[in-house]
Amino acid sequence: MPYPWPPLTPGDPDEVAHRVALVLDDAWQRLADQQQAVLARFADHPRLPHVLATLKEFQQAIRVFRDRVDDEARAFVQRQLPHLYEQGARHAAAALGTAFTWTQIHADALQALAADSYADFLRRSEEAERMAAQFYRAARAVARREVPLLAAGNRTARQAARQLADRLAAEHQLRHVVYRDGARVPVRVWAEAATLAKSAVAYNAGTLNKARQAGVAYVEVFDGADCGWLTHTDPDKANGTVRTVGEAAEAPISHPRCRRAFGPRPDAGVGDGPGADAYRPGSNLVSPVAHGARCAILGREWAPRVRFRTFSA
Repeated sequence: MPYPWPPLTPGDPDEVAHRVALVLDDAWQRLADQQQAVLARFADHPRLPHVLATLKEFQQAIRVFRDRVDDEARAFVQRQLPHLYEQGARHAAAALGTAFTWTQIHADALQALAADSYADFLRRSEEAERMAAQFYRAARAVARREVPLLAAGNRTARQAARQLADRLAAEHQLRHVVYRDGARVPVRVWAEAATLAKSAVAYNAGTLNKARQAGVAYVEVFDGADCGWLTHTDPDKANGTVRTVGEAAEAPISHPRCRRAFGPRPDAGVGDGPGADAYRPGSNLVSPVAHGARCAILGREWAPRVRFRTFSA
């Protein structure tokens, strides 16, 4: 069955995040639906040829799942992230009375950010594939070992078949994203929060790199009144403070769905003070790469530390 989704069009971060979440949730759901078909075959028609045929369809569904998630992740990092990076850079350029152009330095910074973001999506889909493959192997082994024993089709055999299907369903659940701590999160919730986080980091990376390229060492922080600097509950409140470009790049956002943004402050830190020498003509630009995009959701703390890569001017 073809997917009904049109190509991703870059635009509003909330709208794009909602679309990405729907597409990925749909991909996970289709894989889970095919798993249910296998379980139904076990429970209702436990005949080895039929079960093996349905398992072959499930194996094909794993490949379709991989391709669909890969297509959407690539569309997001190749279309939406450049759009947001450029928006952030143009915002900084307008504030400074300069222009923004896509130099090689900005292209390299964006490429690193996009590669890291794509890898995060890929890790989640690969984990789902691993779990699906485990189900396939377990179901296939059970089919060859136990299904022939259920061929009698009497009441006892049907009950045993349903118990077998229930056992496989309990041991191999595919409808959630599973974190390393074992937390199970709905796919749509994870995907939307992760996409918004990557979007915000891309926009702020453009702002900060353009500010630094222009020789500006400080930025003003625009954020929610209660938002902390490193986490939402950090007593060091962010809004209205002036930070160095380096500090801002270390904390482009502080929590999922964070609305943090930065504005260049060329008037701050002139001459003295930390960060006054942060930029030298010909020095490197810093590319904030989302290291905490696998954010914890639903009340869990998220540490938005960022890994840096530098690129020669």
